[in-house]
Amino acid sequence: MPPGLAGAPLAAQAQSPASPPEIAYGADPRQTLSLAPATGTHGATPLIIFVHGGGWKRGDKDNATGRYKLPHYTGEGYAFASVNYRLVPDATVEQQAQDVADAVAALVRDAGTLGIDRQRIVLMGHSAGAHLVALVGTDPQYLRRAGLGLDAVAGVIPIDGAAYDVPSQMAAAGRFMGPTYEQAFGTDRARQRALSPVAQATAPNAPAFLLLHVQRKDGIAQARLLEAALKRAGTPTERREFPGQGLRGHMQINRDLGNPDYPATAVVDDWLARVLK
Repeated sequence: MPPGLAGAPLAAQAQSPASPPEIAYGADPRQTLSLAPATGTHGATPLIIFVHGGGWKRGDKDNATGRYKLPHYTGEGYAFASVNYRLVPDATVEQQAQDVADAVAALVRDAGTLGIDRQRIVLMGHSAGAHLVALVGTDPQYLRRAGLGLDAVAGVIPIDGAAYDVPSQMAAAGRFMGPTYEQAFGTDRARQRALSPVAQATAPNAPAFLLLHVQRKDGIAQARLLEAALKRAGTPTERREFPGQGLRGHMQINRDLGNPDYPATAVVDDWLARVLK
């Protein structure tokens, strides 16, 4: 597990008035996370860890989360962490997945001081972040390298991802997304399969998955492939779809999740209550 900033424990970094608002889980400037505690609760609380999207090459924990998630989930009694990770082309997708796992491990390590219940942690990610959390939840090597097992997370919520089976997604990609996928995953089919949650979703996996998507053709197809692979492995998996077309719908589900008036919010709240009971 990478050390915290200057070797200091995460809790000390978070609480020191002289430190920046981020918590470092590694030495690179992108290896940071923000942690908001649950409001109105006492004792160790469950934790949601959010991983932003951005085509593996852009995005930031402070502006790619949506306005509703943090106040909604902290108000529901969950701590909420938002994670940055190194970006393509300066890092590989393999390194990005390892960053996500290392962020989980860093929070688990200091869970007692940070007020987190280490037995009740959920990974959530949107778009490229959905791919990364699905990969970490199906391929044990990333959490293993961080000193953890797949049971370190109680569940995974990928939101409108479209690269769960990388080769098929790349084959169907047009001019708009094709270069992004090739930059991230290259042309080696063996590497593409290794980075595909569908190909990795043989037991064991993280204990439970909730797949969310809007009405995008590739998003629907990819979510169905991952659902089928997880269920073949005996992993409890639910898939729920919501209105929304194209890029507008893709952005809306991330932007509005946590808004009580948005239909996916109640679905996620119910699933979290069951998985983290």
